[in-house]
Amino acid sequence: MESRAPETGIKVIIVGAGFAGLTAAIECYRKGHDVLVLESFPILKPLGDIISFGPNAGRIIARWGNGSVASQLRPISIRNKELKFYKYDGDYITEQKVPPQNPVTPVFNGHRGEIHEIFFEHAKKIGIEIRLGCRVLEYVEEAGRAGVRVNGETIWGDVVIGSDGVRSKARELVLGYVDKPKSSGYAIYRAWFDSAPILADPLTKHLVENGDTHTGWLGPDVHFLAASIKDGKDFSWVCTHRDEADIEESWSFPGKIEDALKVIDGWDPVCRRIVELTPDCVDWKLVYRDPLPTWVSKEGRTCLMGDAAHPFLPTSIQGASQAMEDGVVFATCLQLAGKSNVATGVRAYEQIRYARCRKAQLLGEETRDMWHKADFDKIKENPDSIKLKRDDWLFLFDVEKDAYERYEEVARELEGKGEVSPPNVVEVAVPTVVAA
Repeated sequence: MESRAPETGIKVIIVGAGFAGLTAAIECYRKGHDVLVLESFPILKPLGDIISFGPNAGRIIARWGNGSVASQLRPISIRNKELKFYKYDGDYITEQKVPPQNPVTPVFNGHRGEIHEIFFEHAKKIGIEIRLGCRVLEYVEEAGRAGVRVNGETIWGDVVIGSDGVRSKARELVLGYVDKPKSSGYAIYRAWFDSAPILADPLTKHLVENGDTHTGWLGPDVHFLAASIKDGKDFSWVCTHRDEADIEESWSFPGKIEDALKVIDGWDPVCRRIVELTPDCVDWKLVYRDPLPTWVSKEGRTCLMGDAAHPFLPTSIQGASQAMEDGVVFATCLQLAGKSNVATGVRAYEQIRYARCRKAQLLGEETRDMWHKADFDKIKENPDSIKLKRDDWLFLFDVEKDAYERYEEVARELEGKGEVSPPNVVEVAVPTVVAA
């Protein structure tokens, strides 16, 4: 079972049961808050393809259920030893070794739906109330409380989290206007399927016959990543490319294999054969938003989290990890603020998270440009220049420890700006932290 701090009496309503919402729910439970999760989908379906959780997120997961959640994720996560890079025409560039797994800060890369299901079942197992089929039509707020209107009723709590994705309706209340997403200028063809056809083909069998592998091809304004998972039994690939399509109504469509092949016309035959052997794919338009001026409403009782606050490019490999960090910091700040000072806790959450999250967002843009605008003559001189950055500030960060240490100072800074009432910091026992 999940360890839990003394009850705070704070009721948290979370809209959206994605990775941000579920992490917030589990962490709020751990910190002693009362939690209700509302999800629009009527049933849980293990959809999607590959998703990555860095060691900063793995540190969070490793603490859940006395390590039981991490133990469920290990068998379904990729266990490759390196990421190999090729030029689009097939010329080998370099390889980047994968650091050995650390039980305190493990890394998990696997099927989005399967990992999500493990999070979801853990939340249910520890007693968190999750209502499916609840589409929130409106966020409401008044002095001392916040709520949502759903299925003909208004549900009130002390605070509401909008973790309902890039089109979150919570933004209207937080910002005071309708904020529409725009195209990032890029899209992704993506797929996940049984690796049998990859194994059967002489051109591609080396990608799966000896277990898990991870391979990347880089070209002008395009990159293609392929991975075999579960000891080579499953296969996934993603192809990021320029796309200016309108995303007003939707951003995910059934893809066409022939369209994906056009993007990599003239590329390495191995890369092209992967796509030719793929049964079907998804065309995913990457949505972008300029940094929001705030994630918190005027009353401090409604806030944004995860993609609702800060959508990430896939090249950051941190979207889900940063969403999880959001949930931890929010729950911690609320615990330290106490029921009498919820708004202080919510604003401190934003203050602690905003700059770090933006820095991680920019890293994704930097990686995309590094790959898509690669000068291959210079790369021959310095192959390490195209490797993924694994900086300690990002990966070895303990977001829970940092929130416990910084909260009181941040709360007093907010008081000095006149944004909150004087902080009434609640004394709590800070968890023992094991160094990575």
